Amino acid sequence: MEGEHVCVVGDARDMASVDDGEIDLVVTSPPYPMIEMWDDAFASLNPAIADALEDGDADRAFDLMHEELAAVWAELARVVRSGGIVCLNVGDATRSVDGSFSQFPNHARVVEHMTDLGFRPLPDVLWRKPTNKASKFMGSGMLPTNAYVTLEHEYILVFRKGGETRQFEPGCERRYESAYFWEERNEWFSDVWTDIAGTLQRFDSGDARNRSAAYPVEIPYRLINMYSVYGDTVLDPFWGTGTTTLAAMLAGRDSVGVELDPDVAASFDDRLEDLPARSEALVDGRLERHREFVERRQESGDDVGYEAEHYDFPVVTKMEREIRFYEAETVEETDSGYRVTYQPR
Repeated sequence: MEGEHVCVVGDARDMASVDDGEIDLVVTSPPYPMIEMWDDAFASLNPAIADALEDGDADRAFDLMHEELAAVWAELARVVRSGGIVCLNVGDATRSVDGSFSQFPNHARVVEHMTDLGFRPLPDVLWRKPTNKASKFMGSGMLPTNAYVTLEHEYILVFRKGGETRQFEPGCERRYESAYFWEERNEWFSDVWTDIAGTLQRFDSGDARNRSAAYPVEIPYRLINMYSVYGDTVLDPFWGTGTTTLAAMLAGRDSVGVELDPDVAASFDDRLEDLPARSEALVDGRLERHREFVERRQESGDDVGYEAEHYDFPVVTKMEREIRFYEAETVEETDSGYRVTYQPR
């Protein structure tokens, strides 16, 4: 099995290099409006944003920033296949502008724009990432009424393009091989994730890279396994340092990344040095956790049900019998990105 990964330096508001209906899944974390680290990036797209912030007009700045994001969502409506899934990691913002403190509900505005484009909202995930100290607070501390709760969560918004679910041919091999374990399903499809911590992005130098946000590779890896099958193409229109592409490589999917800043995109090569070893460790971990789960279940007297076809352990459901893992064996640079070869485990 091989995976192709295309990396484009360009503007996600006009993804001319991506064909209509080419994308099976989108997994991305866009810049969050009204977060100060992204002010310059948004203002470079529309100088009126900088004017609004300077004038203390927070609501106008918020609206204008989301207009720029909405242009990307419109492109998703073109490039995502019917029945395809879009997963957007979005955090709300809190900010004082012109002496007035407010929360800016980014997730609500994104939902509004996506549904206006015909995407159907599906149950979302609240990702709780406690990166703040317990002593940290906003506002007047112990004195009512002007203290504020600290935001320690983000949303993973999930949408389907159109009203119909994606269809596969009966007995589709790559779909059944892409199954996840029963116990993984129970963990992954909870609407609150507390087991994945946030990530701080660090670089040696370069102002553009220091502005980069990051979310841990566990987030896109999990979403890719939940909402795609082997051989699918995953798009990240806000590619950054390539976390979604790295996750797609580990998950045996193809990917397309679009990044506006070439300096940020250039850092991705450094993340590929240990890809085969990381892939092997990831597969080892999933297999070992399942074996431990089976042992605990059998010790408690619960039935496991079915024998896996490719492994020496049982599984709980009939749908898991053909589950198969692939390890990244080699990665090479191509004219358009990267090619990864895989071997079945």
